[in-house]
Amino acid sequence: MFPIIGFLVVLGMVFGGFVLAGGHFEVIIVALPFELMMIGGAAVGAIIIGNDMTTLKGVGGGLAKTLSGPKWKRQDYQDLLALLFQLTKLMKSKGVVAIESHLDKPEESPIFGKYPKILKDHHVVHFICDTLRMMTMNLDDPHQVEDAMEKQLEKHHHESLKPANALQNSADALPALGIVAAVLGIVKTMGAINEPPEVLGLMIGKALVGTFLGVFLAYGLVGPLAQRMNAVLEEESQFYKIIRDVLVAHLHGNAAQVSVEIGRGSVPSPLQPSFAQLEEALTASAEA
Repeated sequence: MFPIIGFLVVLGMVFGGFVLAGGHFEVIIVALPFELMMIGGAAVGAIIIGNDMTTLKGVGGGLAKTLSGPKWKRQDYQDLLALLFQLTKLMKSKGVVAIESHLDKPEESPIFGKYPKILKDHHVVHFICDTLRMMTMNLDDPHQVEDAMEKQLEKHHHESLKPANALQNSADALPALGIVAAVLGIVKTMGAINEPPEVLGLMIGKALVGTFLGVFLAYGLVGPLAQRMNAVLEEESQFYKIIRDVLVAHLHGNAAQVSVEIGRGSVPSPLQPSFAQLEEALTASAEA
């Protein structure tokens, strides 16, 4: 919602100021379809040239995220901590044998089954299960496990940011593409140099619409969208860091409740449950 409001403010202020200053829309309206075809088409083509299909699909999904916001909400962070609490408590109290069935088939696990939204995200489930499975194979050095998890996080984070980087590269290129369109307009104008001044003035005005459009799209739309997409992906990556913090704390010998409290500290502040809220959620999950 806020990106839409922001874009409407940008449109209102730019074109509202243009009208109040005595500008006329006729030149812009006539030139806009052709300039948009050249600049926007070139930008789309450049994205296709410079990225693979996975990244291109990610750009589409990332644009949807800029409107809907991060995937994980307050309740999801609380559910994640409750899930990790139950898994680490089971592992500490009954040993690795008791947890193996939950790791081999998480879709059939009664523990994972309590949290369907988390279960649907295969990246999160695999990250949890693969790390716990390493622990069942006697890899119990907290520093080794943390290092292995950190490498996975870096890889996942690098891959998830590719769409935002592609969009930012497009934003950086748009002003230059606007100049390309403007130069073509000037070339067209020079070919009609014998026309009267009023015709030449109109043609030059149309050409300058290309420069305007390239800069406007870069800094008024595409650049802010890339920035917003990057912020959303950064916040979503925090979900994985909580998993890392809890499981590493578990390997250091902390009680399950202490481990998830350490993880609670990594939850983004606006979404962080209080100590009492988390305590209540853990009690409810244990009873269930």
